[in-house]
Amino acid sequence: MTDTTTPLAVRAAPPAQVPVPDPGLGLTWRPATLQDAAALAALNVRSEEADGLPYRTSVAEVAEELAGQWRDLSLDTLVGVDADGTPRAYAHVDTAPGDERVVRAFVSGTVDPAWRGRGIGAALVAWSQARARQLLAASGKELPARIATYADDSVPEVACVFEAAGFAPIRYYTHMRRPLDAPLPDVPRIEGLRVVPWSSELDDAVRLAHNEVFADHWGSEPRTPEQWRAARAMFAPAWSFVALDDADHVVAYAVSGRYEEDWPAAGYPSGYTELLGVRREWRGRRVAVALLATVMRAYQADGMAYAELEVDTENPSGAHGLYAALGYEVAHSSTMLTIEL
Repeated sequence: MTDTTTPLAVRAAPPAQVPVPDPGLGLTWRPATLQDAAALAALNVRSEEADGLPYRTSVAEVAEELAGQWRDLSLDTLVGVDADGTPRAYAHVDTAPGDERVVRAFVSGTVDPAWRGRGIGAALVAWSQARARQLLAASGKELPARIATYADDSVPEVACVFEAAGFAPIRYYTHMRRPLDAPLPDVPRIEGLRVVPWSSELDDAVRLAHNEVFADHWGSEPRTPEQWRAARAMFAPAWSFVALDDADHVVAYAVSGRYEEDWPAAGYPSGYTELLGVRREWRGRRVAVALLATVMRAYQADGMAYAELEVDTENPSGAHGLYAALGYEVAHSSTMLTIEL
């Protein structure tokens, strides 16, 4: 258990200087800018193709990542460019301003396949961890703290680099999919509840419901309005639905994303359920089934082959079993690795 009696500024052990990778690695290092979005997306895609991953990073996703109002690109990003100015390595550290239970810093990055095996990945992890420690120490939040990253299980070499730097596996996630050419589950009729399309007027009420629903989920923290609105690059409003009670209060929601760049790599078009939640007092009444069945029909109507989602294997709501019962099967998996402070 983390000793929170010690100030976070001490626990985080922030270095005075963040170690920039050695120029001897062959790259010139600088912060990222908003103008780098296309080049960084291309770098990510080269890595994803080489690693055989079933998804591809879009320019819109990188642009959104770089544009967050709470991010300082001059300090929180690092790009290694070759002699021609092409990005060959990239690292990024991000905090979550809404954190109230555990203050977190997420680190991520990649190295061009042609530049691997030279120690660049280890240097990026060292830079990322040092900057994460600085951000946590400066957060002003006397809470348990975490430096975290995600590693796709199909590329174990990535996890090995982080483990060598002191990270340890802490949580496991499965990406599940459900074919839409199989018979779809019926949409149950639930007294006192109706499912309506997402609308901008309901959006903040959905955010507040999400914060409440996930308050008892490991690793989940409240999302500020800025954080909520900043996660919209792939948002699919036509595939998103809200469950309302008779007083028009939000009691459940299903928020979808449309990741068209992934479809050629995966081999099929799909709809992705990003967020699904049901308020506690409505659980056990098949509300999640009603939302997922509605979502599946929306995906199917638009010609999608699969419905997809991701779930924490230790989700306390029993979501993994629910999804399996509805025909979802595991397609691939990932691991969260952390340093707990």
